Formats: sequence, structure tokens, C-alpha cells
Amino acid sequence: MAIAVSSFGEYEGKRVDQFRLKSDTGVEVDIIGFGVAVRDWRVPVKGVPRSVVLGFEDFPAYPAHSPHFGAVAGRVANRIAGSSFVIDGKTYSVPANEGPNSLHGGPEGLGRQVWDGEADSAANSVRFRFLSPDGAAGYPGNVNFSATYTLAGNRLRLEFAATTDRKTPISLVQHQYFNLSGAQTVLDHSYRFAASAFTENGEDLLPTGVIRPVDATKWDFRTARALRDASGQPVAFDGNLVLDNGRDLSEPVAVVTGDDGALTLKLRTDRPGLQFYNGVYTDMPVPGLGGRTYKHFSGFCLEDQAFPDAVHRPYFPNVIYSPDRPYSHWCEFEIA
Repeated sequence: MAIAVSSFGEYEGKRVDQFRLKSDTGVEVDIIGFGVAVRDWRVPVKGVPRSVVLGFEDFPAYPAHSPHFGAVAGRVANRIAGSSFVIDGKTYSVPANEGPNSLHGGPEGLGRQVWDGEADSAANSVRFRFLSPDGAAGYPGNVNFSATYTLAGNRLRLEFAATTDRKTPISLVQHQYFNLSGAQTVLDHSYRFAASAFTENGEDLLPTGVIRPVDATKWDFRTARALRDASGQPVAFDGNLVLDNGRDLSEPVAVVTGDDGALTLKLRTDRPGLQFYNGVYTDMPVPGLGGRTYKHFSGFCLEDQAFPDAVHRPYFPNVIYSPDRPYSHWCEFEIA
């Protein structure tokens, strides 16, 4: 079916397009060129469309307030300690935007750039492209990024690729904030993850370098559970799970069911890690989709990724790419 394209706004003199994908099961996904953000994602429940992500109705709220709602984060997603790294003996400095550290590519990362989008109605997909020039935000190398989103039935597949003319770190994540029921919080959703270990964090949310078993910790989601402690109080999550090695990539690494039981999300990915964040810091000063108020725990993120601060941990999965080692990464969400 034809993909509707419309103008959603303008940013720094560039038009921001919106692309609307529809499937034969009634799913609709709106994606904007600003950060390749999934602005809205509607799944029918008993014939009525239900929005399952956090986003905004109007464009100005995105550059002004969005905590990467639905966006692609990079060049290097998650955190880089000290906002610097070394490649072949040369130190590169990137902008700090979380204390002394860099988060999600810095204040002008890929999630705050206008990408060019091209619809492919035959494939029911949109391919976005962005050239990040050598030296952008302090990163080396001219990097050509692409992000292709394809909707088939209740599955949205994301395929990321990048080529560079110099060695450079690359680690992208999709940063959807999900809420499957429309409740004020996602604390009572049911969560299960295929992860037997996690990267231990210090107080600054940076990995200490230790990989720990999830046994007897709050990170044990091998059996489905909600996000409250024994007394019913909310438990905060913002850390990286180590997905099980040797797993069948056709099997989901995450299964989440809304608290009303109407919808279940399944995530499949080829990445080694999964940042689980349950919106503990979310506090939006402006309304979201449908006039909703987004406060603490309003949405959860499943950011399939390489490990945080991998540029400083040679025993973490390698995030340095080069002309002879292009970047590729896929994930797929099924919500039904």
C-alpha cells in the first residue's frame, strides 16, 4: 500500500518529513526524519487503535524537550566515560552532556539531525540516510549512515548500516519508549529477558568493567515479573543486560506484556546487549500524544546495543569500525 509522506516541521532550515507505514493487520507507524524518530505507533486492540509509544503531536516539542523519544541515538549510543577515547594512539574528545561523560553521541548526536528519507511502497519500508562528516562532534571519519524501517503485519524491522573512511567508534540504538496499556506507568507490565548476566554499573551509570550473573539481583528477568519490590514500591532500572550467547536469533530476547494483558511485545536482535530503562527520570513539561502527561515510569526502553563505554573496555564487544569493517545491526519488534 502507498506510504503517505507529509511535512511535519522544519529544523535549522531543513524540512522534516513524516512517513506513515500501514500494514494489513491495521498497524500504523509514523516516522519523522528528525533523528529517525518513531513519532507514533498504533496497534489495533478489539478494533480500536492503541498508541504504544511515547511521543509528541507537534514538531517543536522534539528539539525542545524530547529525551530521544523514538529516535536513533549515536554515533556512539549510551555513555563514554570522560568524553574521550583513543584510537591508534590518538586521543579524540567529544562533547560532554551528562556530567563529564558523553551520552548518546552528545548534545548534537544522530538523534538530533535531520535524515533524508525515501519511501519504498512496494516493500512497505522507508530508508533514511545521513552523512556525518569527519570531525562531527569530535568523531573521526566521514560516516554514511542508513536506517531502514519495514512494516509487515505486526512486525517492525529496523536495519542499520554505516560505512566509514577511517577507524571510528559506532554503536547505534533505537530509543523507543513503550507503554503497551496506556496506563500512567509501566511498572505493572510483565517483563522477561533472555539474559543471565549484566554489566555492573557504578553510581555514574558507567560500567565498572565487571560482568555479573543476574542471580539474586534486581536484574534477574529470566522469569517474567513486574517492576516493583516486595513492598510494592517502584524499582528503577537503567543498565545493560548481557544477552545470552549462542541464542537462536529467531527467538525474542525480550517479551513484555501490558498490565491489561491486551498486547505483548517481542524484541529480536543481533546485538550482544540490551539497555533496559524504565523511565525513572522521565518528567515532560509539555503534553505528549493525545494530550497525555509523561512523568516518572511512563514508558520503558529496550535499547539493543553493544555494551556501554566499550571504547575503554577491550574485552567488551568491539565498537571500532573501519573501511574494511562496515557497521550493520538489525532488530525487530512484534506487538500483538
